[in-house]
Amino acid sequence: MSRVRRKIAPYLLVLPGGIWLLIFFAVPMFTMLSLSLQEGDIVHGYRFTGHWQTYTEAISAYQTQLIRSLIYGVIATILLIAIAFPMAYWIAFYGGRRKPTYLFLVLLPFFVSFVLRTISWKQILTDEGPLLQPLRDAGLISQAFHILGTPYAVILGLVYNFLPFMVLPIYVALERIDPRVVEAARDLYANPATTFRRVIFPLALPGVFAGVLMTFIPASSDFVNSEVLGSSDTTMIGQVIQTQFLENSDYPTASALSFVLMAVLLVGVFSYARILGTEDVMKVAAR
Repeated sequence: MSRVRRKIAPYLLVLPGGIWLLIFFAVPMFTMLSLSLQEGDIVHGYRFTGHWQTYTEAISAYQTQLIRSLIYGVIATILLIAIAFPMAYWIAFYGGRRKPTYLFLVLLPFFVSFVLRTISWKQILTDEGPLLQPLRDAGLISQAFHILGTPYAVILGLVYNFLPFMVLPIYVALERIDPRVVEAARDLYANPATTFRRVIFPLALPGVFAGVLMTFIPASSDFVNSEVLGSSDTTMIGQVIQTQFLENSDYPTASALSFVLMAVLLVGVFSYARILGTEDVMKVAAR
């Protein structure tokens, strides 16, 4: 009897998570797949016809927004790595006893709603806001210069809102580095740049890999920042999907776009993992 319990125990532990994924992931995904192949309207209802042309029509109509979203996501992710790595490095190696305090400050914006934080950035970036108006009064920028409603504002919002998702995994990876390894590199006369390039960064790759996954996917599919900080020229694919679902009630097109976005992001993630070498990264993480 005890042998049977040991065999079924792992499955019982996985069961709650499996049920959760079935109800809140698999069922909605199947429903969206069915919707994407239906025809009709909100008045007369939708019926399943296997109309796969919805996918080609959706891609043809909104390929600009899809490509723009991917570009914004890539730029935001690169900027996040450039900003988050020094922050995580300083906290991990120089934070001392105040590391929890610094990590709390990184997470502090999460105590405020995502939407409210984005609206606050709108107030900061407006032409009469506390950022541009003093520069304009000092003659450092022209009267015609503005940020709000441009790609710069949208990308800035993405970087700000997703920064903790990049800082934390990189910090965890850096925190696991044995200081004796760094000291050994210095004892072998490696300069700081070589130590970082040959020792610290390779050991931090698992954190970078996790951070990219946690930021690129939500940044590319985000619609709040483009809605609040952007304009009609910065519309992202998430914004289009939200409009088709909630305003136009065009469920087949919205569902098709959701699957197209998911497929493109998966291809991008798997390509990134293959280029980076996921097995090598996992080996480093296991050390």
